[in-house]
Amino acid sequence: MGARAVHKLSGDARYQVLACESNSTRAGELITNHIQIIGTPEALPKADFVVMAVPDALIGRMAHDFVPRMKPSATLIMLDAAAAFIDQLPDPGNLTFMIAHPCHPPMFIQQDSAQSRRDYFGGTAVQDIVVSLVSGSRAKFEAGAELCKIMFSPVDRAHEVTPAQFALLEPAMSEIVVATAACLMKASLDLAIEKGVPEKAAHAFMAGHAQIALAIAFGEEKSPFSDAALIAIKWGTEHIIRPDWRLAFEPDVLRHAIRAMLLSDSNT
Repeated sequence: MGARAVHKLSGDARYQVLACESNSTRAGELITNHIQIIGTPEALPKADFVVMAVPDALIGRMAHDFVPRMKPSATLIMLDAAAAFIDQLPDPGNLTFMIAHPCHPPMFIQQDSAQSRRDYFGGTAVQDIVVSLVSGSRAKFEAGAELCKIMFSPVDRAHEVTPAQFALLEPAMSEIVVATAACLMKASLDLAIEKGVPEKAAHAFMAGHAQIALAIAFGEEKSPFSDAALIAIKWGTEHIIRPDWRLAFEPDVLRHAIRAMLLSDSNT
């Protein structure tokens, strides 16, 4: 994400980018693309906006390091809501804290080019973004939102939510539920092949049925699920998916899940 942000912002004359990169290989790639690398201690006191393009588990720890060294009245832009939701952030003082995250190119929207239609992350295809003011100046937040629209461009709309609502979107909805469901779909495909279904037949059947099921569920296809399919969905919810899955959206349960995500051994 950092490289994408640098590329987009460097192409906009309104911004002077101070790129910080500790990884020598990635730094070399940026330099090859005519991006100047600057040390974090030198950049922090100069920057009006500090974009934390770092792993989610490092946001809280790095914010505590960055904030005392940032320019007074600057804006800290985090790309994930988890650290804010479990109170990992330092006292902002006079700084503005905000969160921004791409929605990624949506299903069922016709993009303008073949390249855009193959863009699942964003940057070529049009997408929306979500932004949230954690603390500080409303005017600085709005300026930060404009920066984020460039950083994730091309962007159609920037949707504003509260930090708590942000955590419901990610990780609760997009990762705990949606990403889990996607991995379950792939695992079911692999299992069908393992049990003897020809691979090409299984892929074709999954690809088509995944699309029509999503289209019906999201209202893009007006034909309903069949009666038998509705019974199968009910059975699957009761026996494959936990019937109490909605607990993931309850604040205490969500905080527990986020702590597990950010504080696991693999993130230390």
